[in-house]
Amino acid sequence: MAFFQSSITVLQTLVIALGAGLGLWGGINLMEGYGNDNPGSKSQGMKQLMAGGGIALIGTTLVPVLSGLF
Repeated sequence: MAFFQSSITVLQTLVIALGAGLGLWGGINLMEGYGNDNPGSKSQGMKQLMAGGGIALIGTTLVPVLSGLF
């Protein structure tokens, strides 16, 4: 049982890190779009930023629910 708990903790950490990385990349693209006045880059940056936030939210809320399955 301890193996499943530790694997869920690792999975949660990986999902949050993936979301944070995507959000950071989106923030950089967003700032680059504002700096160059490029609406395409601003749009893509905002989409990546929101997607990263959503993935991190899934990592914090839904992944711990998996521990109840085992």
